[in-house]
Amino acid sequence: MPVKLRIALLIDCDNVSQNCIEGVLEELSNYGVVNVRHAHGDWNNSCLTGWSEKLHPNAIRPMQQFAYTKGKNATDSAMIIDAMDILYSKNIDAFALMTSDSDFTPLVLRIRESGLPVYGFGEKKTPQPFVDACSLFIYTEKLSSIANNKDEKSPVSLKKSKKELRADTSLVRLMRTAVEQTADDDGWANMAKVGAYISNNSSFSPINYGYKRLGDLIKVSELFKVEMRHEGSVMYIKDARTKE
Repeated sequence: MPVKLRIALLIDCDNVSQNCIEGVLEELSNYGVVNVRHAHGDWNNSCLTGWSEKLHPNAIRPMQQFAYTKGKNATDSAMIIDAMDILYSKNIDAFALMTSDSDFTPLVLRIRESGLPVYGFGEKKTPQPFVDACSLFIYTEKLSSIANNKDEKSPVSLKKSKKELRADTSLVRLMRTAVEQTADDDGWANMAKVGAYISNNSSFSPINYGYKRLGDLIKVSELFKVEMRHEGSVMYIKDARTKE
């Protein structure tokens, strides 16, 4: 049985909505156990009322930070200090940062330099440098959408279509490179190895395209030939442009 990672979730309540916290915790459960759950903000501020209602049901600890100077975000500094204290404790295997603020990009880089993965969760407005710095980044709007639209026959399609997936040149390049780098001599690549390569070399998540699994996204794109081996339990893929 694989070892469950011990994860520290730090939330910048000033820059992200509380509506998707359950989705974030559910997603993190796929990687390990969220032992530390800290929500940073000035809890005297009425703007955090929505977050206050989410703390107890989700076992999240509020971290008070007074706004000493108007216009200055003291929450950022407090959250960075909290993260470094946790990092130095060596009781955590991974971090999850819930924020849409690019000011945390140096923190992500510092944590990753210590060999720990960083899972990022933020809104669509999150600047690209922060997204790219994370080991994996998921847009919170997508988490909320998938949770609210589990019916595959829903008239409102949240999944990117084949045309939309193929039009995303960065995505196509990433997938083809992953297959090329992990393929056997015959050109076929084990899906698990493809997924591992993508995880190690980008902040990609299929959730941002409306899919729970990478394999589902690949099938829809029709950019690859697909074979199910070992009695249908293992997926192999091959670049569709490759001649037999």
